[in-house]
Amino acid sequence: MAIEIVKGDITQQDVDAIVNAAHEALQSGGGVDGAIHRAAGPELLTECKMIPETEPGVRCPMGCARITRGYNLKAKFIIHTVAPRFVGWKSTTPGVLEPIYKGAQEGTEEDLERCYVSCLGLALQHDIKSIAFPSLGTGGHAFPIELACPIAIKALKRAEKYFNPFRIVAFDDLTLAEFKKHA
Repeated sequence: MAIEIVKGDITQQDVDAIVNAAHEALQSGGGVDGAIHRAAGPELLTECKMIPETEPGVRCPMGCARITRGYNLKAKFIIHTVAPRFVGWKSTTPGVLEPIYKGAQEGTEEDLERCYVSCLGLALQHDIKSIAFPSLGTGGHAFPIELACPIAIKALKRAEKYFNPFRIVAFDDLTLAEFKKHA
């Protein structure tokens, strides 16, 4: 099964699980996270608050994944993950720009890949057969889409045979085009 890349609303996907670009406290936020919490209903926040903290204010550390029920969504499950934050570019070598990440802890491109891998591992543990991902980290965490897409596609291609459908849901045309370019 190939990875499907579509433009749409992650909350409307008819799959076993959708992935949430979450906040590390697993509280309702903006963007994908806020949309999922609104669509799933207040029970989602109640369940998220029952997930033990790994440190004060953190229920899902960056790069890890947690699973909850889907409540009012078509999806039976929501897999939550926290992407690294991107804050800009720096140059330590003349003419070479390097990304800068910031969050609860420093993040890297490997941390973004780990988000996808953690979600896939959790999905397989729960016998999830169909899954839909948003573009992780490219919203409020400002990860550049041109860096994020190849990382996502690389991680997802290794697991595509286990899911049907296996989908990336782009919120806008730019994200859709970038994912299709790297697929």
